[in-house]
Amino acid sequence: MIITRTPFRMSFAGGGSDISSYYEKFGGAVVSTTMNKYMFLSMHPSFFKDGFLLKYSKTENTNEVDKIEHPLIREVFRKYKIKGVDFNSSSDIPAGTGLGSSSAFTCGLIQLCNTYTESSYMTKEEIAAEACHVEIDILKDPIGKQDQYASACGGLNYIEFAPNGEVTVERLFLPYEGLKRLEGNLMLFYTGLSRSAGTILSEQKKNISDGKKIENVHRMVELAKTLKKELLGNNIDAMGEILHRGWMYKKELTNSISSDNIDSYYNLAKKNGAEGGKLLGAGGGGFLLFYVKEENHNRLRRAMEELKELPFRFDTMGTTTIYYSRQAVSE
Repeated sequence: MIITRTPFRMSFAGGGSDISSYYEKFGGAVVSTTMNKYMFLSMHPSFFKDGFLLKYSKTENTNEVDKIEHPLIREVFRKYKIKGVDFNSSSDIPAGTGLGSSSAFTCGLIQLCNTYTESSYMTKEEIAAEACHVEIDILKDPIGKQDQYASACGGLNYIEFAPNGEVTVERLFLPYEGLKRLEGNLMLFYTGLSRSAGTILSEQKKNISDGKKIENVHRMVELAKTLKKELLGNNIDAMGEILHRGWMYKKELTNSISSDNIDSYYNLAKKNGAEGGKLLGAGGGGFLLFYVKEENHNRLRRAMEELKELPFRFDTMGTTTIYYSRQAVSE
């Protein structure tokens, strides 16, 4: 039996610059972190010998890898020559809510299969690169690279995307007091809406040829660089204004990123103590993130009483194997 745990991510600045149509021309950068909400995957030898019993949001039972309907499971199982297994997944958060669940699933699945087959050791960056290859190159998902590197590596990071495709992950080491203040001043609220990130990102990709929209992504990258500098200087409160400016830029990329409903919640939060915020992920729904000083937390909670708050703490581990029984694997 093998069990992996992979964290979900939240992006603070630079989102959109991790899409190839942008970074291949200009280079990109994001600041993001992971939190203690996870994707759990497990696998053990199947009673059915060479067959596959797969349990995620649906159940599949087949004897051939090519007949597996879940595209990520099919492609990763094919790469690792997996057969005769019982596979299960569970998640702390629903899919389509802007926390990078799909890439967390892929990173955890690669970690799971690599451990199960006792293949050579993979670094966190290698897991992220392989996840990008599966999602972007093989399955042609119109997504970027930040989610894979964030979930695989874990922690608070400044991630750069070079025009040649190379990715550099720089861990941001803050003083303990500053890191805890940052963690404590961030609040998440679920809008109750889910969406397809691929649809919104496809539209965003097309719009990057527009001069004004390219300038907005340039500004978002500069915000990521500024945020890195401010955080390393322990100026934690810079987060509020940077989140706000980034959200204003991002909303101009496509009409589907926000909505009247989301805008009304955002404006209400700004009137009740939030210094800045954004909708996490590609847009359209999911979680609203706000930077709010502790003395204003209850005021904001009252204002956002229609939405469900998600308490969280930061994660630093990234994707990891949390249980490994070799006897069960080898039998």
